[in-house]
Amino acid sequence: MSKPFWSGVFPAITTQLKRDQSLDLDATAAHAEILIQSGVTGLVFLGSLGENQPLRGEEKRRVIEAMVKAVNGRVKVLSGVAETSTAEACRYARDVEKLGADGVMLMPAMLYKGDPRETMAHFRTVAKASGLPIMIYNNPISYGNDLTPEMFAQLADEKKFVALKESSGDVRRITDLHNTVGDRYAIFTGVDNLALEASILGIDGWVAGSGIAFPRENQYFWELTRRGEWEKAREIYRWFTPLLHLDVSPKFVQYIKLAVQETGLGKEYVRAPRLTLTGEERRRVLKIIRDGIQNRPKIPKRK
Repeated sequence: MSKPFWSGVFPAITTQLKRDQSLDLDATAAHAEILIQSGVTGLVFLGSLGENQPLRGEEKRRVIEAMVKAVNGRVKVLSGVAETSTAEACRYARDVEKLGADGVMLMPAMLYKGDPRETMAHFRTVAKASGLPIMIYNNPISYGNDLTPEMFAQLADEKKFVALKESSGDVRRITDLHNTVGDRYAIFTGVDNLALEASILGIDGWVAGSGIAFPRENQYFWELTRRGEWEKAREIYRWFTPLLHLDVSPKFVQYIKLAVQETGLGKEYVRAPRLTLTGEERRRVLKIIRDGIQNRPKIPKRK
């Protein structure tokens, strides 16, 4: 799979829900359309931000089927794979391939925290289950499995592993990856409030979270980093950072969905056990979002 496939902004889009917690596929497609118009390269559905785990298997398949149709080949469609067993992860990867997904973002098996041997065996088995290219998701803070640069070196012989999403929270890992595996993988950052730092160290893409509520600013910031316009990028980043911090909270789904609602791009409804925000927490997060909206930088229109 060519490197241009695996570069640019691949936002992790929310799965829009109705008040009764049922899927709102039309609203999800409408948000995807706005992100496509902003200039993104791909879309990641059903990641952590997409509430993969609380959705039923048939719901996840309905999301991918509908979004493949809505996107209609204009950008790449990736599906998160976050299952509790290797067998179910294999089954899901095969199904989304049949539904037309362009790739998967593969997480370690949920609940059980495997050791390195078990984790790599899980990845290799899922890779053999379909013909889809794979972005491996490393998020030891959330999932308890840290995929080290040395582990990525061991996995390098599997050609379907083409990209990695680095979300350890330690930006030094970007350099360690370059030194250990060179350009074997396309490296994406998955930590919003390290996007500038990771860009300076050398990444191919960004799985953006908070930026789905501010797609034009998010894309403009990314393009500034690609052109090496660091002064302008830093100016946007300073405005953006309080909003980007929302992505690194245990309630990042609620926070970002609230931001999406405040910017008119969707609703804040979440799937239980998550609940929408209330009280002082809601007031605090709303202030961050509304301050960001009020102070939005002026950016040039896309040509």
